[in-house]
Amino acid sequence: MTADAISSRTVLSSADIDRALTRIAYEILEANKGPEDLVLMGIPRRGYPLARRLAAKIAAAAPGVDPAAITGQLDVTMFRDDLARRPTRPPYATRVPVTGIDDKVVVLVDDVLYSGRTIRSALDALVDLGRPRIVRLAVLVDRGHRELPIRADHVGKNLPTSSLEQVRVRLAETDSAAPDEAATDEVVIEGTA
Repeated sequence: MTADAISSRTVLSSADIDRALTRIAYEILEANKGPEDLVLMGIPRRGYPLARRLAAKIAAAAPGVDPAAITGQLDVTMFRDDLARRPTRPPYATRVPVTGIDDKVVVLVDDVLYSGRTIRSALDALVDLGRPRIVRLAVLVDRGHRELPIRADHVGKNLPTSSLEQVRVRLAETDSAAPDEAATDEVVIEGTA
């Protein structure tokens, strides 16, 4: 193996991701003392499918909750501070639940928390939409290396990583497999060996 070879190891399987999301859903319900006034806003690209999955788990635990009615998508593209360096970022639609976000408990949902800059952008984008009562953060993976004073309230897995490593989240909804194989969920750490 050469010095520049890429090593890869799976740290969360599909079953691990499902268990983590189930735990996060129950944590959200407990912190909120039930499903009242709850809104999940997923950050594209992988945060939105994770928010939809969390909403389904919340609905399963709290009958009477319509998962589609509490789920939205929050595009942060125009609020990012790195547009000058990475201008070819496609914008996604922002979808706000019919009930809006004013005076709601909004849980921002993303796949990986790293520097905190995406979440700072999400907070700016959220303020443009309304005034939530509380904003919380749920992430599948927290890998550390924060550049801003932001922390997650609900974490699927803490993964201490080197800044040279990449954490790749693959979800069936966003990461299509080859035509002849089924899409699967996984979290992989990639780095040079």
